[in-house]
Amino acid sequence: MAARNKARKRAFQILFEADQRGADVRTVLADWLRLARTDTRQPPVSEYAMTCVEGYAENAARIDELLSTYAVDWTLDRMPDVDRSILRLGVYELLWSEDVPDAVVIDEAVQLAKEFSTDESPGFINGLLGRLKDLKPTLLR
Repeated sequence: MAARNKARKRAFQILFEADQRGADVRTVLADWLRLARTDTRQPPVSEYAMTCVEGYAENAARIDELLSTYAVDWTLDRMPDVDRSILRLGVYELLWSEDVPDAVVIDEAVQLAKEFSTDESPGFINGLLGRLKDLKPTLLR
């Protein structure tokens, strides 16, 4: 598994855990980092995973606003928790990670959905991120 792929999976897990616990993502990230230093069974958190989590945290309000605005017939609260976390990561990468091609962001998010969510989720995630990709020039103004 490629390093960035692992990093995305770890970032997704941190975002998902924070959502489940109702905790700040930075607090959950700090917990994961502390555990990785003290427990060899805990997977490491790479620099890129930390960048993604911190990036989401810095832009959380805007990311959630975009998801709420462009998810047709879905409120943020009604989305499956897994999908919401994957989308949050995907939107961060799509709009704020300039070194990652848009197609890679969308493909990686779809792969996470295939691994962790429902059969319908990959299509939903692909469609919503694709729509945001098309609107990207206007969203970044």
